[in-house]
Amino acid sequence: MSSSLRRGALAAALALSLVPLAACAAGNSAETLRVRPDNAATSIGDIEVQNVVVLTQATSDGSSSVTAKIFNNGDESQSLDSVKVGSLDADLSGPITLPGHSSVLLGGDGNPSALFKGGSASKTDGDFKDVVFDFSKTGEVSLQSLALPAAGYYASFGPSEKPSPTKTASPGESPAEGATASPTETETITESPAG
Repeated sequence: MSSSLRRGALAAALALSLVPLAACAAGNSAETLRVRPDNAATSIGDIEVQNVVVLTQATSDGSSSVTAKIFNNGDESQSLDSVKVGSLDADLSGPITLPGHSSVLLGGDGNPSALFKGGSASKTDGDFKDVVFDFSKTGEVSLQSLALPAAGYYASFGPSEKPSPTKTASPGESPAEGATASPTETETITESPAG
């Protein structure tokens, strides 16, 4: 075997042995695992708050709201008692309870909301605002959040009024002109014991 052929075989063997070792630096602590989210997030004790954004509305009353994803990683239920942006207290849409190992989305259609009426939580979009969530057991969880307009992606999460109840007829009251009424069919479901 000539020396040039041996050198070629050695170079090929060396190149093939380096291929499996080339990715060893990725490991479990790769830099891509340290990607931080664009929106404000923090955790204290069992409570984790992510994607916090103060949303402003271009309306004359200057209403604003807060949207966030809140996780309760503990075994016990906790309630969200208040949300503040600066010195303003939000009007919560009702009691917000997080059972153990659950989450809730604050803001958006069909979800609980934190609304600031008549006084905007941020005068200028792009500001960073101090936001404080107060929980029944964990206490205050504070962070800084960006203020953005309730447009585009955030349009459905922005400030909006609670749906107002519609007037319903009381028993004995006649239906409105042109309205028709028909009995509704009810269904009775009985379960038989499994056996």
